[in-house]
Amino acid sequence: MTETTAPRPWALVVGSSSGFGEAASVELAREGLDIFGVHFDRRSAMGHVNEIVEKIKAAGRDVAFFNVNAADAEKRAGVLDQIEEHWKQAGGEHFIKVFLHSVAFGSLLPYLAENSDKQLTQAQMEMTIDVMGSNLVYWVQEMMRRKMLRPGSRIFALTSAGGHSVIPNYGAVSAAKAVLESHIRQLAYELMPHGVTANAIQAGVTITPGSSKIPGIEQLAEFARMRNPGGRLTTPQDVASAIAALMSDKTYWMTGNVIRVDGGEDIVA
Repeated sequence: MTETTAPRPWALVVGSSSGFGEAASVELAREGLDIFGVHFDRRSAMGHVNEIVEKIKAAGRDVAFFNVNAADAEKRAGVLDQIEEHWKQAGGEHFIKVFLHSVAFGSLLPYLAENSDKQLTQAQMEMTIDVMGSNLVYWVQEMMRRKMLRPGSRIFALTSAGGHSVIPNYGAVSAAKAVLESHIRQLAYELMPHGVTANAIQAGVTITPGSSKIPGIEQLAEFARMRNPGGRLTTPQDVASAIAALMSDKTYWMTGNVIRVDGGEDIVA
């Protein structure tokens, strides 16, 4: 009798070099997934990227990181081509168990300013919504076309309370998060017949390289810390641990949600 080998599960993390994406990449490796990471960094940041790769290897997992613009259609196709080639060389069956979209790149300008040169432009609005919102859909479309996702695959995208509330200078990002949550609902609906779930993760206020660029983040963080029932800010590890738990096959009936991972922060008025 021929023994069959189970398909090898991988995580594909878009935004893997810092913050939530970094923590999730390492945590998912510790939980037994091999890791593909997509990031967009200058040469000066590659030392830290290499440290992340070494942590994943230390967990005994295979890993490949790609330094490309995740919002570029040709680059996206190129990454998925390389993933398929990596799988071909490794032999056996492989699939994406967890796809995490954790991209923090957008404009943080007000809609209105006395000097029009200092207010949000149409190009900046469209770029922010595309990169932080709609880009999720294009990755999923391409992975489905290539049959990289299968029953039991889990899709997660990082959102924030800014998707439904106002934060100074956060307007374009807030719009992108609202768009992202809408895309998650639609993807959940269309993917359910394929046994694939899609959920948004709403993290509490967290100090990351991305959030540190938000004007007034120090005051926002202090307010969040004071009102959080847990008495502290959310950390990237809090979110990574939740994603690792939610990738379980037992969560097959959870889809289309915005799941708060914030210690109760957002329920406090």
